[in-house]
Amino acid sequence: MAPWLRHLILPAFTTGIAFAAIITRMTRSTMLEVLNETYISTARSKGLLERAVVLKHALRNALIPVITVIGIAFSLLLVGTVVVEDVFAIQGLGRTLVRSIINRDFPVVQGAILLVSGIFVGMNLVVDLLYTYINPKIRFE
Repeated sequence: MAPWLRHLILPAFTTGIAFAAIITRMTRSTMLEVLNETYISTARSKGLLERAVVLKHALRNALIPVITVIGIAFSLLLVGTVVVEDVFAIQGLGRTLVRSIINRDFPVVQGAILLVSGIFVGMNLVVDLLYTYINPKIRFE
């Protein structure tokens, strides 16, 4: 294992554990809700395997709210990395932004905020495009 990779384990765990819990809870609750729908009962009564019912019918429809939560979590992750970078002394975008604000280096602040905003807008675009990929019935006019 690369020496620098060992130093990323704890910050990655710290950053991701809270969002993993939220996403897992959301996936579970939407799957339980979808599994009680009538089209799932119809698929089971056709004689489909339980695995096919869960993966092809239930999971596709349950993923729509989960993808929304993942998009929001990714945006919050950008904000949360500032704290993680400061605690673990990692030189990153968040720490650079905070230092630039303290030093009143406005061009760097503007560039960093523009980059974060672009990532945020790009993530929302990816989420919207994933909606149509997961459920072709959803079309944006």
